[in-house]
Amino acid sequence: MKAYIFPGQGAQFTGMGKDVYEASATARELFEKANEILGFDLTKIMFEGTADELKETKVTQPAIFLHSVALFKALGSEATPQMVAGHSLGEISALVANGVLGFEDGLRLVAQRAQAMQKACDHVPSTMAAILGLEDALVEAVCADVNGVVVAANYNCPGQLIISGEIKAVEEACERLKERGAKRALLLPVGGAFHSPLMEPAREELAAAIEKTTFSEPSCPIYQNVSTTAVTDPAEIKKNLLFQLTAPVKWTQSVENMLKDGATQFIEVGPGKVLQGLVKKVDRNAETSSASV
Repeated sequence: MKAYIFPGQGAQFTGMGKDVYEASATARELFEKANEILGFDLTKIMFEGTADELKETKVTQPAIFLHSVALFKALGSEATPQMVAGHSLGEISALVANGVLGFEDGLRLVAQRAQAMQKACDHVPSTMAAILGLEDALVEAVCADVNGVVVAANYNCPGQLIISGEIKAVEEACERLKERGAKRALLLPVGGAFHSPLMEPAREELAAAIEKTTFSEPSCPIYQNVSTTAVTDPAEIKKNLLFQLTAPVKWTQSVENMLKDGATQFIEVGPGKVLQGLVKKVDRNAETSSASV
């Protein structure tokens, strides 16, 4: 069974999507439509922007979504997913791929999500850190024992967990985790505490936008970050997408469930190869590849 997987924030790079734009009229049409909907020239920033310009949340999220969806649509009848999943932001790309959301609705949600998250980041000084080489349960226990907000945010693969929260609390958790034997406890260059309770204002803001958006019946199941199991009910998909902002991304568990349900090929659609590496850490025998036109 083919599982199509879609990356999230952090996969961006200067020149992203240019090959798809040049190779496909379908993709070019989506790039032009995105510029029009967003009200700024996203295409120019993707192709020529600096790393700093691309790192801005309001640019990064639509850029990764556009690259992923334009590439998926450019594949045409070649794209035959039997299951889909997306890492954080990538979940919205996955929902376009399996027909739950239209391109325009998906892009608008991504843009609103990015703006809401940026506002929440500006409200409280916060950050994230990568913890390598420890059991998930130990990381969770240490975070629970630290004063202030710090939680497990991204279960990326066995031995790699991202924590998220207030700057002081994250720094203290890092020190304690190093003492407990972490191979690395590294602060990440991000602007806020994604997938933590500090994103509650963003979740509330996004709720209205999600409620107004039409969620259709999917062509295949999506394994969502919140639930980790196959979901096909549009109402449940909608609910999980909303809670995703304040809940952890359970990527390890999602990949394990996709494998258990018969996934034999994981095809990454979008910039970079990060998700293929994470899949291999869950099961080194899994077949992975990048979509291309």
